[in-house]
Amino acid sequence: MSKTVKTIAVAGAVAAALTAHATTASAAGKEKCYGVSLAGANDCAAGPGTTCAGTSTVDYQGNAWKLVDAGTCVDMELPALADGTPRVGSLEVLDRDLPKS
Repeated sequence: MSKTVKTIAVAGAVAAALTAHATTASAAGKEKCYGVSLAGANDCAAGPGTTCAGTSTVDYQGNAWKLVDAGTCVDMELPALADGTPRVGSLEVLDRDLPKS
């Protein structure tokens, strides 16, 4: 293996390690908040029938989550449900606003 190839391989490994560290650091101080994302704007794993980020199909889908600043989830201001009941975020999966099967 040439010296240039080795240098490129080492540089790539260092870049990958730095990227992984930055991703972990940016997620620090965050929490999963269910029921707060708009359709197609969830972060990941939006429950049955979805695969990952951007796959929720209903606004405020109860089984779709978004990363938010820690401690802010349940205090987010959201539009009320059709019957006037306040809609709030949750740290656990919700049974409301699910897609029709």
